[in-house]
Amino acid sequence: MSEHEVSLACPAPLANDERILLAHGGGGRLTQRLIEDVFLPAFQNPALETRHDAAECALPSAHLAFTSDSYVVRPLFFPGGDIGTLAINGTVNDLAMSGARPMWLSAAFILEEGLPLATLRRIAASMQHAAAAASVQIVTGDTKVVDQGKADGVFISTSGVGIIEHNLRILPASVRAGDAVLLSGDIGRHGIAVISAREGLAFESEIASDCAPLSAMVLALLEASVEIHCLRDLTRGGLASALNEIAQTARVRIDINEGAIPVSEAVHGACEILGFDPLYVACEGRCVAFVKSTDAERALNIMRAHSVGTGATHMGNVTAGSEGLVTLRTRVGTGRIVDMLSGEQLPRIC
Repeated sequence: MSEHEVSLACPAPLANDERILLAHGGGGRLTQRLIEDVFLPAFQNPALETRHDAAECALPSAHLAFTSDSYVVRPLFFPGGDIGTLAINGTVNDLAMSGARPMWLSAAFILEEGLPLATLRRIAASMQHAAAAASVQIVTGDTKVVDQGKADGVFISTSGVGIIEHNLRILPASVRAGDAVLLSGDIGRHGIAVISAREGLAFESEIASDCAPLSAMVLALLEASVEIHCLRDLTRGGLASALNEIAQTARVRIDINEGAIPVSEAVHGACEILGFDPLYVACEGRCVAFVKSTDAERALNIMRAHSVGTGATHMGNVTAGSEGLVTLRTRVGTGRIVDMLSGEQLPRIC
């Protein structure tokens, strides 16, 4: 795949009805116009205003978290969000899962020839709104243009840096027998929202993505000195895959209760129609928290005080053993093993 600079024909400020064009060489000056007319106004902050090759950021701590991800969702806009909000919240949440306070993000855009400027401005505005809600700044980035038909309109790659302000080791290896497993809310909405928009499906009630930042809720748990052993957001592969990854890494058994896993009636119905299991459907604003059992009730009260955690539940516990298994107690009282999903149930949703 070749990469090209942005070419825009007129010297006047870019209009919404203009489209991204390819220029084979000599487009650096015009690329700068795209940066100045679209991205600088959307993400305005002191680090960006230096217009240098790298952002200079003052560190209040030497203990950092760093993450990177890419977003290729189709369609670009879906109920409850778009690729821009997804890119910001996804990276913010990855930092939050380390117990970090998200601080700065980079954003690189792969733009398809013919993309309307109005679409790009809308995505940039969504990103800035999401960044402000999560108290982070987009301080550096890049833009490339590819041939028509090569990028589904826009691909976005983001990286993030956060500050770790505690001494906990929040990672799968810290999970231990006796831990309480908390779920922050209902599952499955993001995946169903995207697939319904992609396929033009209409359900009795609209299903909106749960895309949201989790950082404020996590920081509140830490500020209350809740002993958190592990956090994981429920993106690709959903709840079941996240739990399996943790169980296998920590070499423990995780027992969960189906009756304590909230699934909305709309999502449950959609999954039955489409043949999906909600346990494997991606979320973009939900997480599991493994906490010391004596802190479980206090942690739930803190989570429920935040909009992203109002439906938080104590859905299971960690038991001793080296199986690396996840087991589910069904509503009728039987038990079954919850396996890792083989393959991708819903591709191109994040």
